[in-house]
Amino acid sequence: MPIKLPAALPAYNVLSNEGVMVLDEDTAARQDIRPLRIALLNLMPKKIQTENQFARLIGATPLQIELSLVRMSEHQTKNTAAEHMEEFYRPFSDVKDEKFDGLIITGAPIEHLPFEDVTYWQELTQVFDWTQTHVHSTFGVCWGGMAMINYFHGVKKHMLDHKAFGCFRHRNTAPASPYLRGFSDDCVIPVSRWTEMRQDEIDAAGGLTTLITSDEAGPALVEDKAHRALYIFNHFEYDSGTLKQEYDRDISNGTPINVPMNYYPGDDPTEQPQNRWRSHAHLLYGNWINEIYQTTHFELDRIGT
Repeated sequence: MPIKLPAALPAYNVLSNEGVMVLDEDTAARQDIRPLRIALLNLMPKKIQTENQFARLIGATPLQIELSLVRMSEHQTKNTAAEHMEEFYRPFSDVKDEKFDGLIITGAPIEHLPFEDVTYWQELTQVFDWTQTHVHSTFGVCWGGMAMINYFHGVKKHMLDHKAFGCFRHRNTAPASPYLRGFSDDCVIPVSRWTEMRQDEIDAAGGLTTLITSDEAGPALVEDKAHRALYIFNHFEYDSGTLKQEYDRDISNGTPINVPMNYYPGDDPTEQPQNRWRSHAHLLYGNWINEIYQTTHFELDRIGT
């Protein structure tokens, strides 16, 4: 089964051209099944790029997915056309009475700020609390994952003296986890952040299980069973050229930045970067969707009860 998207959403044509099965509203309505309701709380400045990245991953499973795009109620984006936001996004205040099988909370380029200084932090904490009564499973990504693990467990984020930037090899530390079904013993994941979460503090918090970690980049994927959540601090969802875009942007702006490690062949930025994480990205998000399907309630009203 494909992912259900509005026909006018840019991701509809992007994914169709890539061979991902997509359905418009009318076609989906003729199928006598309940699609999984997945919401994407998109905190990234490049909304459309982020929509494409996550829709690509959750739309590759055999299940029908209904994707809802959500934004913070008061925060206004400066990098995406207002018409796009008006047509395809709903503020959290409009969806808080609805229930969802899954929610993805993206990263945000605000990691240098203390959580409490983020302009929409108060509403975001309301989202975190709301997930416990209205969402079956939540996936916090990069800053979104750091914010969730901090809110629920008090685990702090720590500034790095240099940006963790590149493609780092990670170890599968929980091969029996349903979220890592089919995973190799190790894998490569793109990393792009100025902060880190520390394993000893995650262990001290209790109730958290690290599923993937790296000797160079630290813990990457953490399961929080009590809150029905996964936290990933790195970027399986990145396109092949996303790190290149970030590197080229910083070079153009005169921002000091190292060449992303293990990304370009021979670490030569004149070469075409190679994607070495795509298959594991599909595995992880496919396993997450499958686990939701296996455990969520058929009756939406029972989610969170």
